[in-house]
Amino acid sequence: MEKTITVITERDHLLRHRVELNGFEDLYVDVPKAYGGEETAPDPHDYFDLSLGACKAITAKMYADRKGWPLEGITTRVKRDDSQERKGLYKLEVTLVFHGISDPEQQARLEEISERCPIHRLITQASVEVTTRSDIA
Repeated sequence: MEKTITVITERDHLLRHRVELNGFEDLYVDVPKAYGGEETAPDPHDYFDLSLGACKAITAKMYADRKGWPLEGITTRVKRDDSQERKGLYKLEVTLVFHGISDPEQQARLEEISERCPIHRLITQASVEVTTRSDIA
């Protein structure tokens, strides 16, 4: 499946960009003030990290629903340590809270299943190929 995401510089802003994605509105990206941005939207790292947290939650919820387990919801916290990113190490610590599930075996299984989400696999198991080219406006 092919999908195109378009990122367009917002006029009258320093580094803020608008994201066009299949008709969704109000998606923006910016950077922290320390890097010259205005901090008006999540930065690219935030989107990277939140995609992992969201994917884990969705995957676990789908599994629990299929099993008929009493999962009422999931709270996912993603803690980032990017202090060594320039050395090639980017650490994400994910904590999952399964609301409505008190059985330790079900909790353990949901945690295990969350590690099979597509984004977790993409980050940890796939080779990602990126091609960049410029075009004339």
